[in-house]
Amino acid sequence: MKIERLPLNGLRAFAESSREGSFKVAADRLGVTPGAVSRQIKQLEERLAVTLFERHANGVRTTAAGRRLAEDVDAGLARIAAGMEAIANITPDVTRLLLSAPPSFTQLWLLPRLADFELRHRQLEISIDASQALSEPSWHDTDARLALRYGRPPWPGVSTLPLFGDVLVPVCSPTLLDHRPIEQPHDLLAHTLFDVCWSTSGSGSFPNWRDWFSAAGLAGQPLPTLRHYSLYGLALDQVIAGRGLILASLPVVADRLVSGVLTCPFGDRWMLPSPFRYELVIPDNGKPPEGIREFIDWLLDEARHFSLTTPGMPEP
Repeated sequence: MKIERLPLNGLRAFAESSREGSFKVAADRLGVTPGAVSRQIKQLEERLAVTLFERHANGVRTTAAGRRLAEDVDAGLARIAAGMEAIANITPDVTRLLLSAPPSFTQLWLLPRLADFELRHRQLEISIDASQALSEPSWHDTDARLALRYGRPPWPGVSTLPLFGDVLVPVCSPTLLDHRPIEQPHDLLAHTLFDVCWSTSGSGSFPNWRDWFSAAGLAGQPLPTLRHYSLYGLALDQVIAGRGLILASLPVVADRLVSGVLTCPFGDRWMLPSPFRYELVIPDNGKPPEGIREFIDWLLDEARHFSLTTPGMPEP
């Protein structure tokens, strides 16, 4: 008998009835009427040309032929159930990526964009290490270790893929301008300025407020009050609260400028080009697994789109 012609509903009704010794109890378990169970079993008996049950007033009892069939049907249904459970528990192959990146860049640029990618690529498991320490990148068949770095290349022993350059821009809370307007660079001398002790990869020191004032034509001018922080996020919280300005890396604050949480009082004037870049650090040999390749392609596309659509960013 061909599988597609098997009376599966009848066999289920038969199996329940043989176990319970009752068409009524079998019907309750199957969620149908006793009449439906009786008709299905009657059709099965006619198809097989054998009597499967002895009917009596207190219920039903399987015949010898019925007991033989019950054993085979129970075994078959159990095997089908086990097969379905095994399929349901199969875990798809997962590729793992450990990505290290500077904390501020991770929080303010990467994570808001990464969520959509992860929804569309569930077979790639991404762990983030919010750190500037440069560990050796690697990739294998099912896992990889990569790094996003901010600094001045080259970095020896690895390869890099450029994401975008950087410019530094003074930003503040819009509420700060309500009390003391800022129109020219010398207006900043009346405000508190926040400074971050950046940890960068590569050589050279991070440009600071003194560099910005010099580029804006105020070289040698005594600086106003400077508040130094070791973590960018802490300084940015103070700026958002309206307590001063920070010389910010544009990619890090771009989303907050768009949302209006921060503002650039000078617009695209007096932006300070930075010698540092954001780059993806990868192994200098071998090929990435497919899932990692998809992540790299997505990251490069996202970076290019950001560069092209964010005013003030260097061209990619």
